Amino acid sequence: MTTAPSSLAQPEQPARPLTRNDYKTLSLSALGGALEFYDFIIFVFFATVVGKLFFPADMPEWLRLMQTFGIFAAGYLARPLGGIVMAHFGDLLGRKKMFTLSIFMMAVPTLIMGLLPTYAQIGMWAPILLLLMRVIQGAAIGGEVPGAWVFVSEHVPQKHMGYACGTLTSGLTAGILLGSLVATAINSIYTPAEVSDYAWRIPFLLGGVFGLFSVYLRRWLHETPVFAELQLRKALAEEVPLRAVLRDHRGAIAISMLLTWLLSAGIVVVILMTPTVLQTVYHFSPTESLQSNSLAIVFLSIGCVISGALADRFGAGRVFVFGCLGLLISSWTFYHSLADHPNWLFPLYALTGFLVGTIGAVPYVMVKAFPPVVRFSGLSFSYNVAYAIFGGLTPMVVSLLLKESAMGPAYYVAVLCAMGILVGAWLWKKGR
Repeated sequence: MTTAPSSLAQPEQPARPLTRNDYKTLSLSALGGALEFYDFIIFVFFATVVGKLFFPADMPEWLRLMQTFGIFAAGYLARPLGGIVMAHFGDLLGRKKMFTLSIFMMAVPTLIMGLLPTYAQIGMWAPILLLLMRVIQGAAIGGEVPGAWVFVSEHVPQKHMGYACGTLTSGLTAGILLGSLVATAINSIYTPAEVSDYAWRIPFLLGGVFGLFSVYLRRWLHETPVFAELQLRKALAEEVPLRAVLRDHRGAIAISMLLTWLLSAGIVVVILMTPTVLQTVYHFSPTESLQSNSLAIVFLSIGCVISGALADRFGAGRVFVFGCLGLLISSWTFYHSLADHPNWLFPLYALTGFLVGTIGAVPYVMVKAFPPVVRFSGLSFSYNVAYAIFGGLTPMVVSLLLKESAMGPAYYVAVLCAMGILVGAWLWKKGR
């Protein structure tokens, strides 16, 4: 019922600085992660257009939107299964193979989505094929995120694991920003009629092409030294890795799931939901909302790298205690003051986004919680199952809270920050 001590998490490596090869691995991994997350998220920016093209024209608008977002949600529901299967083979066959497969599984469906015929051309086959592509995307992202954290952490010296994981997480958040910028560019360059006619396909085609290019780039990456050593010593798992995780590492699963809840809340509430809240509750224009959101994502990416580096130096426990305390104060101030001080939007949103970057220390804890022989499976199971649950429930809970008060998002973030402080204090006390 306990987490694995950090001494078991990774064989000791000689103390050394980051080398050129380490930086190449980090760069290629973060770039691939950004492009893969772009492929996964771009759907939501064109959900309205896609809904009109892939469902019957006489369908009620609310039902069309519900079915469109249902297809988007299917990608999240497919994450746990895809992540568990890919992690199983990642622990048995190698990290690099699954790391390359995940981005290939994301790039091809994204490219196909940009080429799919619409409902007017092939009828009900259009939404069915769209759903199938989305499910494959979900399975791919379920393997990519945990696989990327494991891959980069096992390539660098232990004293730089936090920085590596934070940098990779920064790359993933940059994918959200890239999606937002491309969507803004498409809607600025083309008229609504042109977007509906053909321009909506451009972001998907770009994502597919860039994804396949990332597959090519990942050919230059090498298997992690940790996994190579396990192979050499014939110390790979002798049973199904997930079975060992569920039997021997329940405490690590619990901590990882709680931290994933913190991570998902920060991203879903502060980054993905807040632009809509700014427009509907605080009456900011769409342009102001999206511009401030883009600034917040930039600062979020910076915050992820810094929090990961601080975890290396001071421990993740201290990072969560002080980072979550700062996020609680800044997010409460942000949502509470906008009605009276709309001119504070940009600086407060940037500061809050920066403090959401505390999540950059989350993968550091999860990677160290599981021993190498079952690390991929343990991290993937904990992260994907928790994200499927909390990532799906968070928007509904925040929406219900918004019915009662404009401070609904602040209440939710405050509760999660309190949980983050408690987890951080426990880690700090345990010296982990």
